[in-house]
Amino acid sequence: MTRNSWHVGKIGRRKAVSLLVVGHFAFFLSCTDVKEHTAPAIHDRDSVSMMTSYGVNTLISDSGIIKYRIVTERWDVNVIKNPSRWSFEKGVFFEQFDEKFHVQAYIQADTAWYYDQKKLWHLRGRVRIRNIMNGLIYQSEELFWDGIKHELYSNVFSKVTTPERSMEGTRFLSDEQMRHYTVSNSKGSFEREDMTGENREEEKPQTNPADTISQEPQFMRPQSQKHRKSDI
Repeated sequence: MTRNSWHVGKIGRRKAVSLLVVGHFAFFLSCTDVKEHTAPAIHDRDSVSMMTSYGVNTLISDSGIIKYRIVTERWDVNVIKNPSRWSFEKGVFFEQFDEKFHVQAYIQADTAWYYDQKKLWHLRGRVRIRNIMNGLIYQSEELFWDGIKHELYSNVFSKVTTPERSMEGTRFLSDEQMRHYTVSNSKGSFEREDMTGENREEEKPQTNPADTISQEPQFMRPQSQKHRKSDI
């Protein structure tokens, strides 16, 4: 073997060793660059509704007796959130019935939540109630409806208009039929009997029909498509 041949062979061995080292290093880098792609954990606040219905027109019964009709554009039911609730974020319209299925009152709000375990309604945004039996009209921006205590209450500005009087106050409490109610921190034209919702037997002063009509809010019933009966 000549000197030149020995020198060439030595260079070839060095190149082979270098390539081997580079290959091992590249393999090591490829192993360390592997990333595991995982989705973030799902929390209760991220959980979607168990049921979402659109164009709802349904009858609601309590203890086997039909009590209400609900009309809404969207109805979400979520049992994951604590407390569990029904959500009506596109507005809601109620018809309240008596035992003979006669309409007693109309109720509407821009947004509503029903906490089924507490039987508590929370109405918010342009809350309007019209009692067919006594002509009372209620207006507020927030109202709670307790199905266990069978009462309505609000701690924000409320306006109560009857065929005889008009009352305003920041505290309101009433039974479900709105026959007996109280208005606190109030102002307006009324007599003491009106504060408790009692009717006097003596003759009431007449009011201008045009003034009475101008105080009535407009009750707009949403369009609906679906029909279903539910139990509270």
